Amino acid sequence: MEHYELVENALVYIEDNIEESLSLESVSNHFNISKFYFHRLFSAMTGYSFNNYLLSRRLNTSVSLIQNKKLSLTDVAYRLNFGTPSSFTRAFKRQYGIAPSKLKENMAKINLTPIPLVVRKPIKNINGDIVTDFTLEEFNALRICGIAFVVDLATENYKLKIRTHSKMLLDNINQTINGPCYVIYSNCQPNSTRFNVLFGIPYDIQINKPYYFTDDVPSIFCAKFKYFGDILDIGDVLTTDFARFLKISKLEEEESNIELIQAFENVHQLDSSYHLYVPIKKHPIDSEY
Repeated sequence: MEHYELVENALVYIEDNIEESLSLESVSNHFNISKFYFHRLFSAMTGYSFNNYLLSRRLNTSVSLIQNKKLSLTDVAYRLNFGTPSSFTRAFKRQYGIAPSKLKENMAKINLTPIPLVVRKPIKNINGDIVTDFTLEEFNALRICGIAFVVDLATENYKLKIRTHSKMLLDNINQTINGPCYVIYSNCQPNSTRFNVLFGIPYDIQINKPYYFTDDVPSIFCAKFKYFGDILDIGDVLTTDFARFLKISKLEEEESNIELIQAFENVHQLDSSYHLYVPIKKHPIDSEY
């Protein structure tokens, strides 16, 4: 069984047994795996510690139980294996910002936390810490022909905007043309939710449209990661992975206007695996790369 399949099965097992007395040890034993390895794997693949995840799912379940008028808050607390009703109330208020009694009185609306996506990625074990597999390499200078636009994460439609522009790029490329595709994320300023995005293909595959232009991407020393899935859904996990990488490698981020490069092998397969390049400072010891 692949590591991501193990975690996916664990999430299903937790949901199916949420009212049982679950623990890190009981779940890892169910899958016949060391609890220490399972916890490292679980957090690496979901971005959550096991205990925080289990607490969040129990609180999610408590919302529907509270809305069942036949159950008291004490019943809900003990049914979901909270030690005491007061500990349940404190946890509920921390997660949702209101007391569970307000929900029971129909005085509040709760937005439930979705089950996290299990991010598919190659992993490695370094000094007992599981991280996404990475390499250090130079992203070679590249001239790109593409379409650029500004994205604001504070707006609700930013994912739609990115996907719409990617479709626009594909609609202007002949199906007989094969080659790589790059998405360049740049100019994200401190304390700002806005950044630039450039969808592009190598300059020799030009698109003769008025809203397409040419841009030069300089040579950059990068940490390179491989992922499977929609980049818009794995942002938090990537952030965690990159933080682990910096800690383990003892390297630093590069001060560059380019924040991230997403590279696909085939412009017509943007739903496939891809590589992410993140600029980092090149130390003398890295001169061999």
